[in-house]
Amino acid sequence: MSHVEKLIAAAPEAAPAPWWKGAAIYQIYPRSFADSNGDGIGDLPGITAHLDHVANLGVDAVWVSPFYTSPQRDFGYDVADYRGIDPIFGTLDDFDAMVARAHQLGLKLIIDQVYSHTSDQHDWFAKSRADRTNDKADWYVWADAKPDGSPPSNWQSVFGGPSWTWDARRGQYYLHNFLSAQPDLNVHHPAVQDALIAVARFWLERGVDGFRIDALNFAMHDPALRDNPPLPPGGKRTRPFDFQQHLYNQSHGDITAFIERLRGELDHFPGTFALAEVGGEQALAEMHAFTRGANRLDSAYGFDFLYADRLTPALVASAADAWPDTPGTGWPSWAFENHDAPRAVSRWSKPEHRDAFTRMKLLLLAALRGSIILYQGEELGLTQVDVPFGQLQDPEAIANWPLTLSRDGVRTPMPWHGGAPNLGFGKGEPWLPLGPDHGALAVDRQDRDPGSILAATRTALALRRDRAALRLGAIKLIEAGEQLLIFERRYGGERLRCSFNLSPNRVIWSSAGRAIAAVGEVAETSLGGYAAIIEELSCV
Repeated sequence: MSHVEKLIAAAPEAAPAPWWKGAAIYQIYPRSFADSNGDGIGDLPGITAHLDHVANLGVDAVWVSPFYTSPQRDFGYDVADYRGIDPIFGTLDDFDAMVARAHQLGLKLIIDQVYSHTSDQHDWFAKSRADRTNDKADWYVWADAKPDGSPPSNWQSVFGGPSWTWDARRGQYYLHNFLSAQPDLNVHHPAVQDALIAVARFWLERGVDGFRIDALNFAMHDPALRDNPPLPPGGKRTRPFDFQQHLYNQSHGDITAFIERLRGELDHFPGTFALAEVGGEQALAEMHAFTRGANRLDSAYGFDFLYADRLTPALVASAADAWPDTPGTGWPSWAFENHDAPRAVSRWSKPEHRDAFTRMKLLLLAALRGSIILYQGEELGLTQVDVPFGQLQDPEAIANWPLTLSRDGVRTPMPWHGGAPNLGFGKGEPWLPLGPDHGALAVDRQDRDPGSILAATRTALALRRDRAALRLGAIKLIEAGEQLLIFERRYGGERLRCSFNLSPNRVIWSSAGRAIAAVGEVAETSLGGYAAIIEELSCV
């Protein structure tokens, strides 16, 4: 054995990366995934019965959106009991069966935690509003009226109108950054933090593998209740919320101290994962703060892609550059679609280009540095559904119609069987209408077709799973022009060159290595519209 070989043999093996680093996560919106009992609403047994489909995609984990006891004013993001399962979704036994089946299939399972607010039907709020002296009197954000009776500050709700509602029982206003039925918790209060961490412990002890934390930057406000300053004129404004700089109703600096407390609890359950959702003007700075170092959250995702009107090389380059591979910087996660954002294929491509675009988009998502999130139906290429006003369920869309695009259009039922009643979603009339073109995209029809979007999804995810450079490697931008996006992914001795034409027009391009994946028309000197190729440059 040579001297070099002896050194290599004696060197300690690098610790394996945690499962979530570079993972592909599949989001399930329970109301719309699969209905097992015929009431028109998806449920936990429906999820459990279809987890084979999720596992066969090649993802690493499932994120299940809220299923907690709730009056469903905001469809589960208004929690009335953090430890209960709403009867429309099933029981705790159903939840345990879902976790067990996911683990049996090799899937991690993460769930939503909603720490910034509860439902006004929560027992905590019922007690808090009763008087100003009980032990939960300060668990929510209460404030006196101004001398003229107006609200304590000028803060505006995301869903429209002031974010303060008068409560006659206490003779005070309470804060709600979302619906008036979603009062804000006072997460500054140590007892509230204790209660929320106990909620996290309850679900970790039931076997979940981590959390996606909803609207985390709304968890703490400015205790001085200072007015938000106005935004400069310009930009699209459909709600009063859009007129302000949100400096004081959210994003307080003490959120990070709460995160560190939560991290301490998660660390009692090795291998768990914590992902924050962060939006707003300061989202990037907050995502970095929430994920900095080893004692905060593992990852965060924002809205870089979710509300973008176009997918451009500059957008992808900017998003990637915002997360440098430097010590202390957190790990990003990316989503092109979710339960709040319109379908990417409908936002970013014309109908005549949809098939080619969707294949390119899937390969791009699989090639990004970070963890990636696919929303249910994205693997099928589902389009946004135009839900008529009379069938809208989304409270934000109803309040701001027709200027706010309904979230209902991305929440329509999953099509499982193209020829079945309700496309196999369930026996009863679904809570939202089915997409008129979704039957042809149903799981059973695509599952039999090796040239389908579903097959392309599986191929892209398999490539990501098999190539450490795509899961874990650094990213280096090579070109981000009007049409052409080129970057390299590197890990160890592996070096991959990823090229994407983000336009419907042919673009000049030259091959640089051995192709390991391609979609669309790829030639030696050009890429066709929405074509993409990943090449191996070196592998030692």
